[in-house]
Amino acid sequence: MTPPDGGPAWHELGDVESLKSKPLRQIVVGKTKIALSYSGGTFGAVSGVCNHVGGPLGEGRCDEAGYIICPWHNWKYHRVTGEGEPGFEADRVPRYELKEERGSLFVNLSAVTTRNKLPHDPHPLSRSLERKPGRVRLLGISTTAMDVANPRYSTSDALLDVALEHAAALDCDTQLIRVRDLAFRHCEGYYSKSASACTWPCSITQMDASDQMERVYEGIVFWADAVIVASPIRWGSASSLYFKMIERMNCIQNQITIRDNVLIRNKVASFIITGGQDNIQAVAGQMLVFFTELGFDVPQFPFIAHSRGWSSEDMERNVAYVQRNTALRDGARALAERTVSCAREAVGHAPVAKTERAGRKAHKMEILEID
Repeated sequence: MTPPDGGPAWHELGDVESLKSKPLRQIVVGKTKIALSYSGGTFGAVSGVCNHVGGPLGEGRCDEAGYIICPWHNWKYHRVTGEGEPGFEADRVPRYELKEERGSLFVNLSAVTTRNKLPHDPHPLSRSLERKPGRVRLLGISTTAMDVANPRYSTSDALLDVALEHAAALDCDTQLIRVRDLAFRHCEGYYSKSASACTWPCSITQMDASDQMERVYEGIVFWADAVIVASPIRWGSASSLYFKMIERMNCIQNQITIRDNVLIRNKVASFIITGGQDNIQAVAGQMLVFFTELGFDVPQFPFIAHSRGWSSEDMERNVAYVQRNTALRDGARALAERTVSCAREAVGHAPVAKTERAGRKAHKMEILEID
């Protein structure tokens, strides 16, 4: 507390020797969060709230140069001065004065310096949602995994190609993303650290300019009016690349929970599922739940599928069957027609921009404000 005369607001933190036992800890005194560090025989005290999105600095780690690394997104501040890492010194957090008396460590809760946030250029994906005028736009996403240097025939890819080719004849613009061609990192569980640690754009996308998941975000959130996602069945589930992709797409859904920010508006999704093993309904169900929770609509009969079933192990016949099966190709074309038709109806409608989450996902969360 600040004394009546406005002097230093000293607060006892504890026994000096005990506090030396950890190189970094987060201490909360009332509403003040402090990252207390000890290294090389000296203590340091800076704000425990990161400038970025409020990560708990005292729960991070210290590097050899004396910088605290935020546990959420790796922003750095000097443990004693509170200044940002070299090149970003002015991007600082407040620092606090310390003193030792009678074996106890005290902190002055009146910060010696103020917080200063340097302006950072916003990420291109953080721009406002705005559909550019033009024809309906259909995005195909292939999640088949294969060695790009040694390509093979993929039944789900083949039917997706048929669907996109037919859509192009329906006065549509089309794009194709093959997820296997993208170099992007796995989801690293920022939401598991804190709901506020999962950002839009994805934390990894913001930190790693080489991460190509940005292409998927750009296509799904900004470009496409409709999406057809194609996946093989692998061991009774969608492909591993599909799950790698949607784990990174969860930041889109989390924006609804954290910010009441609906990023998917007036968009349609449908699916192509093929494979040697059955379990089509379960795979389709998972896909439908995930994409509709993002905010996508679906057409009537939102997927087509094919499987050899449990009793057949002649996979070479499975490929041949799809290659010569005109009914499956007709089904892919019809799926494209239903998807495009549904998208045409959706474009121009008033979008759902807010949601009532009680009973769905989560009640409205309090958003951490950085002092």
